[in-house]
Amino acid sequence: MPGQFEAIPGGGAAVALDEVEISIIRSLAVQLLELIGPGPGGEVSDDPLAELFAEGPSEPPADPVMRRLLPDAYGGPGSEDSAGDADELRAYSAEFRRFTENDLRAKKRDDALVVIRSLDSMTASGEGGAVLKLSVEESQRWLGALNDLRLAIGTRLEVSDEDDADLLYRLPDSDPRKPMVMAYLWLGGLQETLVGTLLD
Repeated sequence: MPGQFEAIPGGGAAVALDEVEISIIRSLAVQLLELIGPGPGGEVSDDPLAELFAEGPSEPPADPVMRRLLPDAYGGPGSEDSAGDADELRAYSAEFRRFTENDLRAKKRDDALVVIRSLDSMTASGEGGAVLKLSVEESQRWLGALNDLRLAIGTRLEVSDEDDADLLYRLPDSDPRKPMVMAYLWLGGLQETLVGTLLD
């Protein structure tokens, strides 16, 4: 089980993590929470209806990682060549973003919080690491968070396709990106094995 998720009886998944691995995943999840932020306005309303009808931003985020995590719904740079007028596509994307971005940010925050809380409960149970056991729902939340973390790191590493990912394996140890590359590849392995448990 070390280094990979395995299915557990009754559904869900388990993985053995040591203290360093727990610390790395937790730190990355906290950084993801900070990046996503509380959403536009930054305040939590006591009125659930106000939250339900709150409108989000209409412009894409400036940060490339956030643009990757919260992409335009209708195309992107260059898509106007084959799919109509650029102004029309921007208008559609702005309208879609206005009504969906707050919910998408909230889901990503919730996924990251599930990761942090499950790791926090795990670290209290033993020294040197332990086995993390997740329910089916927690596994799905972890899958979402792992995907977001890999997208964020991949964007910082400027990975845009498989060829870029293949080059990461050949980076010399002296390259300052090496720790991020190792985290990116390791999270990819975790994600792949977690998907496998959910498909069983």
